[in-house]
Amino acid sequence: MNIETHLTNFKKEIGKVIVGQDEVLDLIFISILQKGHILFESVPGTGKTSLAKALAKTIAGSFRRIQFTPDLLPTDITGLNIYNPKTHEFELQVGPIATNVLLADEINRATPRTQSALLEVMEERQVTIDGQKIEIDDPFIVMATQNPIESTQGTFSLPEAQLDRFLMRVDLGYPSREEELNMMALYNGPSLEEEIRPVFSKEMIAELQRRRSAIAVNHSTMEYMLDMIHHTRVHPHVDVGVSPRGTLALMHAAQGVSLIRDRDYVTPEDVKYIAPYILGHRIVLSIEGLTLADQNSVIREIIENTEVPVEYGVPRHEL
Repeated sequence: MNIETHLTNFKKEIGKVIVGQDEVLDLIFISILQKGHILFESVPGTGKTSLAKALAKTIAGSFRRIQFTPDLLPTDITGLNIYNPKTHEFELQVGPIATNVLLADEINRATPRTQSALLEVMEERQVTIDGQKIEIDDPFIVMATQNPIESTQGTFSLPEAQLDRFLMRVDLGYPSREEELNMMALYNGPSLEEEIRPVFSKEMIAELQRRRSAIAVNHSTMEYMLDMIHHTRVHPHVDVGVSPRGTLALMHAAQGVSLIRDRDYVTPEDVKYIAPYILGHRIVLSIEGLTLADQNSVIREIIENTEVPVEYGVPRHEL
């Protein structure tokens, strides 16, 4: 399977409704390879819903959207048993969580109790309803959104445990002037959304996920990643550093970068490229740190100050 050709076709199909965002599409693809989830931070109107719908079509999967609000209940996400008066029995009604691509729109508008309904399914690909476990088919990806500039009134910060379940946090940002002009031209006519064709079957995605896990990581490159992680735990502006789950997320995401770059081993450049998206949302700044910096700037500082190994490549089986 030629990964470069398929990735090009993947971008071409989504490009029928989304202009630009090549790097974002790379990150989404890497998340799929890792069975990870993405938290998008951007202002409204940047095409997140269209992007999620297009993604579902390119992987021949289903799409569901949940609008998170303060009155949303956990059962509105997972489902529940409903009593049927005709049969005098309870019937299981699985919620919108049973899908391939789930858009959790404005996730920080729901209460932490409701947000926690996603914890199990994001980690274990299953949901428990009244003691009954429901398996969620692969591929499964949660694409959550939150507005970073919105007033804190009516919103609830995502708990650290919830943030840690997201493989990446990505800022979509505004398109460039040229991209926005191309967007206007694209939408100055019939919509091409119905013309999006599948690029990957579920079997192809499973094979790519296996190939990602086989990407070699040299011992010195592992040490390089661990140096980054350790620096987040001892940085003077950080109260809570990156967890071991974050360590594995960084390694696996770096393997994904290597795969889409058509290499069979991870380089420090792969790690440097992906680290800001993996680590930024996994640290908690101290009160002093909040007055002097933000999460992204602290992570950038750590990356720049972490010594890069000179040798890397095929593992030397030193572990």
